[in-house]
Amino acid sequence: TPLELLDKLTRGDVTQGELRFIEGWTFRQLRAALDANAFVRHDTLGMDDARLLAAVGAKESHPEGLFFPDTYLFSKGTSDVHVLQRAYGAMQRHLSQEWEARSSAVPYRTPYEALIMASIVEKETGRAAERDLIAGTLVNRLRIGMLLQVDPTVIYGLGEAFDGNLRRVHLQKDGPYNTYTRPGLPPTPIAAPGLASLRAALQPAKTPALYYVARGDGSSEFSRTLEEHNRAVRKYQLNGGRN
Repeated sequence: TPLELLDKLTRGDVTQGELRFIEGWTFRQLRAALDANAFVRHDTLGMDDARLLAAVGAKESHPEGLFFPDTYLFSKGTSDVHVLQRAYGAMQRHLSQEWEARSSAVPYRTPYEALIMASIVEKETGRAAERDLIAGTLVNRLRIGMLLQVDPTVIYGLGEAFDGNLRRVHLQKDGPYNTYTRPGLPPTPIAAPGLASLRAALQPAKTPALYYVARGDGSSEFSRTLEEHNRAVRKYQLNGGRN
């Protein structure tokens, strides 16, 4: 009854849990946050990825990038499966909407390929205002068959072996996520993209750029030719630019 509800509210007998899933997080980070959350019922503890995806109802075979970053509120005792189902459903909805509104110029064959690119854009973006330009440059590379050469894919492929220092040997060692040695997109997303990165991947800026290098202040210098890019690298490489 309304009086019983009022009594519960005044006694604080209504508890709502919260899970914050941040843009750019990997599935491993999401799962760690979910496992550490005291308000959910931990039904997925001990499940491998295949069983977890089946429980969520996902058709994909790899969990990375499938869960939309957002703040999820739920009643205390809600199953973690339910929270993941909501995040999965949200990503499917947003991806479908952005796919329908996509630019005719993007080279992706499927929404999943767009999701992969969006995850790269999410990890490559130093400044939000450059997200569309990063996407446009990477789409230009993809369209002409040029290697994407982005560090975050290599780092993702290293997994827990990555110690925070990306070395030349890492860039030279071939692997499915090494976009310095393999053409095209990696096999899966490398993180969870937010809505802005999904939109940038599917509506990239029109730019002649094929290269960019970090300036060291969070922004990037974009170049059309290798000669221009090499000059930019010489100017900014002391700040760690490589792309």
